[in-house]
Amino acid sequence: MRQAQTLNEAQLRRVIKYTRSRRHPVRDETIILTSFYAGLRVKEIAALTVGNVFDEEGNVRTQFILSAAQSKGGQTRTVYLNQRFRKALLEYSACIRITDPQRPLFVSQKGGHFSANTMCQLFLDIYKAVGLKDASSHSGRRTYITRLANKGVGVRLLAELAGHSHISTTQRYIDVNAEQLSEAVELL
Repeated sequence: MRQAQTLNEAQLRRVIKYTRSRRHPVRDETIILTSFYAGLRVKEIAALTVGNVFDEEGNVRTQFILSAAQSKGGQTRTVYLNQRFRKALLEYSACIRITDPQRPLFVSQKGGHFSANTMCQLFLDIYKAVGLKDASSHSGRRTYITRLANKGVGVRLLAELAGHSHISTTQRYIDVNAEQLSEAVELL
């Protein structure tokens, strides 16, 4: 099975620019950023609630617990939010009602939570529209793990951040390309 394409900064900017032209620009951009900056699976993004990311005062949390029902494999895990992503969530909060912590963070056309399949389709539609034929709903997650690995984050930490029980799973996510190999030998 082919792995989802990892995106470089220019490709991600192209995706973000395109989301801003869509019917739900802020929502769609924030969904994409959730994939790239939190490394969440589509099922997890679809299951997020307002209370996951916003506290009672409406502030963006620095971390939150993904419940067993929201995550893969029935395991709870802590999701850490970097400053860039928290800023995007704060901007998104101006477009949604954050008074009900049980409310879906991302509301579908029908007014409720996205299903994992519908969320997956949203990613595919966006990537196809910008000409990324090998990108999928897993591209943000692979890019997240690969970028952190390229910055020297160890595989044990990466596995924890990704919610993987086995380091071998995490290792399969890390994209290796010629540019990285060239840079690696220059470290000698």
